[in-house]
Amino acid sequence: MALSSLSNPNPSFPSNPSFTNPTKIPSFFNLKTPIHFSSFPLQQRQPKKILKTPNCRNPRTDMVDPVVFYLNNIKKKETEKQDRNLNGIQNLLNLCGFGYWVQGFRCFPWLALNFHMANNLNLNPSTLQLVQNFANLPMVAKPFYGILSDALFIGGSHRLPYISIGVLLQGISWGSMALSPMASQALPILMACVLLSNLGASITEVAKDALVAEYGQKNKINGLQSYAFMALAAGGVLGNFLGGFFLLRTHKPKSMFLIFASLMSFQLVLSLKTREESFGLPHSSNHHESIILNIKKQSSDLMIAIRDDGIFRSLSWVVASIAMVPILSGSIFCYQTQCLNLDPSIIGMSKVMGQLLLLTVAVVYDRCWKTISMRKLIGTVQILYASSLLLDLVLVKQINLKFGIPNHIFAVCISGVAEMIAQFKLLPFQVLFASLAPAGCEGSLMSFLASALCLSSICSGFLGVGMASFLGITSADYSNLPLGIMIQFLAALVPVFWIQNVPTSQPADEKEKKTGLSKRRRKTRRVGRVVFNMVFVYRRERESEAQR
Repeated sequence: MALSSLSNPNPSFPSNPSFTNPTKIPSFFNLKTPIHFSSFPLQQRQPKKILKTPNCRNPRTDMVDPVVFYLNNIKKKETEKQDRNLNGIQNLLNLCGFGYWVQGFRCFPWLALNFHMANNLNLNPSTLQLVQNFANLPMVAKPFYGILSDALFIGGSHRLPYISIGVLLQGISWGSMALSPMASQALPILMACVLLSNLGASITEVAKDALVAEYGQKNKINGLQSYAFMALAAGGVLGNFLGGFFLLRTHKPKSMFLIFASLMSFQLVLSLKTREESFGLPHSSNHHESIILNIKKQSSDLMIAIRDDGIFRSLSWVVASIAMVPILSGSIFCYQTQCLNLDPSIIGMSKVMGQLLLLTVAVVYDRCWKTISMRKLIGTVQILYASSLLLDLVLVKQINLKFGIPNHIFAVCISGVAEMIAQFKLLPFQVLFASLAPAGCEGSLMSFLASALCLSSICSGFLGVGMASFLGITSADYSNLPLGIMIQFLAALVPVFWIQNVPTSQPADEKEKKTGLSKRRRKTRRVGRVVFNMVFVYRRERESEAQR
């Protein structure tokens, strides 16, 4: 059947005519009918691209290891941070170091002013001391300047503009006293210039103290106030030495006023050239808000900080220890110049010796005495201060002559000791308050401390004026001056009886003990991970910590 179907000319299954006669297939070029092309889409008419599969045997070598990239990035950031810190500390040393030096150098024009009021204006001791203490009234408003410095930004900065404003006010006041005859001869105009000078000095001091405290907290540098104290003492040494020399050679206080005004102009240029961004301090996020709201917030933060038990008890002790001692500085000064006839160079050299001792003691404190209990240190300093007040009694009673020591030598070597000890007593408290100051409240708290200390000094001076008037101490009668010195000595011993209000140690050390990780916690803490795209880099524990 199969064979028959094959031999049959008409098979049973259909056949393809083109297959049976392939020659009848029409050619494309032999077509006689016209060809109509339809419009196909472009992507259908384009030839297909052949995608080449990547060669897995040759991987890319231009990719960076994520771990190496991350470590290099961290190292680069640390290097940039170190460079910024180095630039910031250099600018801080230039600006604040010179500023504290100038603050100590203010004794240069003040020494001339005291001689001018005592010799040219012929003021008696009580009036001279009243003028000196009344001139310090702008210092009492330091908390207001500190709150303004913390809350009010000027040109995006809240420290350097206030330093420039304070320096400008000082330059105007001392320049007016040097160039205007009325300013140096009329006592009311002279007092106005002195008040303006102390106003500028208080604003500058508040801004500098806040800047140093804020920079120290940010970079975890404890004790920057010691270096500021050294710069202040160095300025006092040079100012007293040059002041006594100028007064002895020229007897022209106005020239000294003009020199100091020129120095103020140089400090003004330096403060204007420095940018606050170079210190790397954090900027307040709410400086664009209402000034009244910022001031209220800073005031409330200041009150909260003052209510802290450590701050309040320490502040109350140091303020009381100063305010309750009646100071007879005006009577002692007039006695040395009018009765003992000591020339200005002797008075200046006595101040120089005191400032040199202050500089030495500040260095020793920074290197060695920080480890001593603060309560023990302050108690010892207070007893030494009370004892040093008796050295004026030796000079008044002329006991030094019995031992063959002339008055000018005794005055040069001994007269500045009590003032030096009184200034050094403030240094541990400044370091204490700088370490306790909350973030964003450095200017307010440090200015409140300075204001409280200034107010206590004014109260001490007024108390001394009242005691001198009660005892009848005048420029013609110094017979009761030894009794006044003995009262000073006894009053200076009283604060020792409540020395327990002073903390035993620095709070910064206690804070580090509380927040520092113990060895057990360092062992068992979870080790975090660093994410870089999809790569997790785990940090291993130190073998040294694991073995402990």
